[in-house]
Amino acid sequence: MKLFFKIFIVIFVALLVIGSVFLYQGYNMYKEAISETSINDKITDIKSDENYITLSEVPDIFPKAIIAVEDHRFKEHGAIDIIAICRAIVSNIKAMELVEGGSTITQQVAKNLYFIEDNDSPAIRKIAEIFLANDLENLYSKDDILELYMNTIYYGDGYYGIKEACKGYLNKEPKDMDINESTMMAGIPNAPSVYAPTINPDLTKKRQEKVIYSLVKYGYITQEEADSISDSLPQIVEK
Repeated sequence: MKLFFKIFIVIFVALLVIGSVFLYQGYNMYKEAISETSINDKITDIKSDENYITLSEVPDIFPKAIIAVEDHRFKEHGAIDIIAICRAIVSNIKAMELVEGGSTITQQVAKNLYFIEDNDSPAIRKIAEIFLANDLENLYSKDDILELYMNTIYYGDGYYGIKEACKGYLNKEPKDMDINESTMMAGIPNAPSVYAPTINPDLTKKRQEKVIYSLVKYGYITQEEADSISDSLPQIVEK
């Protein structure tokens, strides 16, 4: 029993030391990033882009679809969602592989703003994202953060942001998307290399079905409204 306790203490201390090292390195990455370009300057630059649009320039269903499928507790939690993290850990342990992440929409925005091209350890980067996500939650409203998300997230085929993606895939402005197009577009960023409609339409449709299911599950639309959405993908413009 004493030997077991000693082994436990050694493992615990080792994990504590390793965790402290990762925390220190992640904090340094975060500080270095915002020292080079402040959050305010970074966001001002992003908003100056000709393709940047506001939430008022997309159909109401589109941001709801993003929240439903990506982070349904977005309006309730802060920078991180402990419940989602625990759920992801359990899912990944059961599958014995990384099948689910626990990142919030705010963490994804943090990554898109500063760490999208970072090649350091994913664990260190994730810690840096959390520090930055906390700043975003303190400085900006949930609508501001959601707006930044839809303007910076990758949609595949070289399209960043919903305006580029709508023009590229649908040949239209985001405000003109119908519910079929909105639910398809909301599902792509989870894995653009898999769900982009120009790559595998069948998987795009399955992901869209997940979006629609989530909209019903979390009370954004009724089952009757869901059933009225076309069974066919929207017409996609080929490059």
